[in-house]
Amino acid sequence: MISIDNFGALVDVASYMDSVPYDVTPGKLYSAEELYKGYSPDDDSSFSTCYDTLTYNHYVKTGKHGTDAHESLSRALHDHGINMALNDFFKEHDHRKCVGIMGGHSMSRTDPMFKKVVLLCKRLTEAGFVMLSGGGPGAMEATHLGAWMAGRPLSDVEGALEILSEAPSYKDEKWLKVAFKVREKYPHVGDYASLGIPTWLYGHEPSTPFATHIAKFFENSIREDSILTLAFGGIVYTPGSAGTVQEIFQDAVQNHYLSFGFASPMIFMGKEYWTREMPIYPLLMDLVARGKYVNLPLTLTDDPRDILEILKDFSQGGSVAEP
Repeated sequence: MISIDNFGALVDVASYMDSVPYDVTPGKLYSAEELYKGYSPDDDSSFSTCYDTLTYNHYVKTGKHGTDAHESLSRALHDHGINMALNDFFKEHDHRKCVGIMGGHSMSRTDPMFKKVVLLCKRLTEAGFVMLSGGGPGAMEATHLGAWMAGRPLSDVEGALEILSEAPSYKDEKWLKVAFKVREKYPHVGDYASLGIPTWLYGHEPSTPFATHIAKFFENSIREDSILTLAFGGIVYTPGSAGTVQEIFQDAVQNHYLSFGFASPMIFMGKEYWTREMPIYPLLMDLVARGKYVNLPLTLTDDPRDILEILKDFSQGGSVAEP
């Protein structure tokens, strides 16, 4: 039985939830239009009052690791709703064809690797794969731009990259503005989907508006785990720093222990980077050779054809390591 005092507490919680700037019980994943509701590329000041910014400001104000019970419960309910929406997403999309792209958030839009990621993801999307990333800038944005441009000629990709070059870094004032400019000039075609999973913990890094479905979380631990566990179809690692390296070893643990009953491809794109600048690939190969790691389907290549074939083979039931 709920006492009068407890009832009063419940009313207090409900009142608090009504006051927050975010939807406590989202019934579906965000779209870019919903996440950036209130933002207009024609009005720079509108960014400060859009849904995403208001939510981030509230998140910072109440504490990124806040201890207020009302706020903690509100965030937990929100993230639960996003998790349920992800379950619904994968009722319509094959887990085995969900491929993650990991890489640096600071990768410039004018970096040759950015274009390579765009073209790879365009090709993979057109081949039936669902691209997944952390949903932010850099290599993550390139992932979703590639998926967004699926079904379009390469000349449109060149046009989009030319527009984006006006603001190469996510720190540039016009970063979001030129992204929406690309969306307007090159509308999404077909029923291609991509999934971005950003977090308000890194809310200072804007979420890419090129992802068709956005699962934005408050808790970064849930978000990080989701990125790696949902990429059942394999992960392509592009140049990145500490965060990308962390993801590599998290993925290696899942494959080593066959946490989901199989090991999915770990593909390293950028031979020079992964063997010399950040020599993770030879380290993993050595650990595998000495039996310290098992079940790691490792590939090092710069050829998108290799990547496509490996992922296709795996999605059709090949290269499966059984427990």
